[in-house]
Amino acid sequence: MNQKPKVAVYKFSSCDGCQLQLLNLEDELIELAGTVELAYFLEARRQVLPPPYAIGLVEGSVTTPEEAERIQQIRRDCKTLITIGTCATAGGVQALRNFADVQEYAQAVYAHPEYLETLATSTPMSAHVKVDLELWGCPINKYQLLEVIAALLQQRKPALPQYSVCLECKLRGSSCVIVAGGIPCLGPITQAGCGAICPAYNRGCYGCFGPLENLDPKSMIPVLKTHERYPGETVRLLRTISGAAPGFEQAAKLVMSEEENHV
Repeated sequence: MNQKPKVAVYKFSSCDGCQLQLLNLEDELIELAGTVELAYFLEARRQVLPPPYAIGLVEGSVTTPEEAERIQQIRRDCKTLITIGTCATAGGVQALRNFADVQEYAQAVYAHPEYLETLATSTPMSAHVKVDLELWGCPINKYQLLEVIAALLQQRKPALPQYSVCLECKLRGSSCVIVAGGIPCLGPITQAGCGAICPAYNRGCYGCFGPLENLDPKSMIPVLKTHERYPGETVRLLRTISGAAPGFEQAAKLVMSEEENHV
């Protein structure tokens, strides 16, 4: 009798939201559990089956020395390693430390920062090990995750959207918040996947699903700058959720460079 492929789900520095998306599959999860063995998933079950694992799903970023060592062992344990969520793919919200002094943050937040053992930066898994596939989102789209797992089991390429959030706005009949409301929005340069939730509620996209592939920010920056509601809003928007993603990080640096040259 053939054994079911073993799947492991790991948590690093994160909020658990992407792991919960797997549990939120509900009816689909029952069918998935009949197809694979959830061998390591502390969010869902106590039983732990030993490696090797066919698929490893990693949530969260590397922010401590222990995590930097742990991901190395996980890479050895998993045949296919997939990062799930913006923390694991780009460092997440905690990558705000990358643009500041982490010790100053620690002093401001913790009563005894001397007890902390943390790194100066928050980095994605790809900065430490080879990653086979990255699934963006804050949190991820649960159906995209299901599609990725199904594609791996069927030995095919996952069918994931290759267009921007703007198309999702059109599909749900939402007005463009930039055109109609003058609201800064990263939708035109952000990968689809969220269903354009924020624009549907008259808020600009925060870039949770990361920058489009081959992003050219030069065309979008003047639009964002034109609609700024306070100084520095464009840089803050680019750095809030997926700020350490190369496309957004380069865009933010470009904006700052232009602002310095105009001073």
